[in-house]
Amino acid sequence: MSIRNAVHPVFREARATVLPNPADRHGPLPPLMLALTVVTGLVDSFSYLVLGHVFVANMTGNVVFAGFAIAGAAGFSLAASLAALAAFGVGALLGGRIARRARAHRGRVLHLTLVVETVLFLAAYVLARYGAPLDDTATRYQLIGLLGLAMGIQNATARALAVPDLTTTVLTLTITGMASDSRAAGGSGGRTGRRALAVLAMFGGALVGAFAVRHGSPALPLLLATVLLAGSALDAFALTRSDARWTAPL
Repeated sequence: MSIRNAVHPVFREARATVLPNPADRHGPLPPLMLALTVVTGLVDSFSYLVLGHVFVANMTGNVVFAGFAIAGAAGFSLAASLAALAAFGVGALLGGRIARRARAHRGRVLHLTLVVETVLFLAAYVLARYGAPLDDTATRYQLIGLLGLAMGIQNATARALAVPDLTTTVLTLTITGMASDSRAAGGSGGRTGRRALAVLAMFGGALVGAFAVRHGSPALPLLLATVLLAGSALDAFALTRSDARWTAPL
C-alpha cells in the first residue's frame, strides 16, 4: 500500500470528526467533544504549573502523585492530590445525575454540562485573577475544588455520551488504539484520524496553556477555557431542539 493510500483515510476520518455527517449516529457531537479535550489541556496546564504538582482533570496522575507524596518526594502534596480526587468524584456524581436527568436527549445532556462547566470555570477565573494571591493556601484549594468539580462533570458526561475515542480527559487507551489497531499491527487502522485529533487537541490546549502561564497571566488559561466553553454552550443550544437519530441515548 502506498503512503498516499495509507494517509488518505486518516485525513478523511479527521475531516469527518471536525465536520461530521448529520446522519451519523453521533451527529454533531464529535467537534464539541474535541473542544472539551482542548479545555482539558488548558486546565491541567494551569493546575500543574500554577497550583503545584496537581491535576484537576487527569486523576491517574493524582493517584501517582499521592504515592509520591506519601513516599516523601519533594514538591508533591498529598492533601492537594486528595482534594482534587474528592472534587472530581463529586463532579462525576453530579455529572451522572445530569446525564440521567436529560438522558432521553444527548444534546441536552451536553448543553447542560457545558453551561454548568462555563459557570464553574468563570468563577475559577475570577478567583484566580481578582482573588487572593495564587500561592495563598485557601485560594489554591478553592481553585482545585472548582476545577476538579467541573472536570468530574465533564468526564461523566463524556462517558454517558460515549462518542468513540473522544473521552476528553484520558488518552492512554486512545494512543493504545492508534498503535494496536494500526495496519502495522495487523488491524484495520480504523479511527486513526479521530484518535490523532484527540491527541493533538489535548496537546494544543496544554501548549497554549503553558505559553499563557509563562508569557501572559497565570489565570489566562482559565479565561481561554471559559470562552471556549461558553462558545460551545451556545453552539450546543441549537442541538437541544433537534430530534435527529443521534439525540437518542445509546
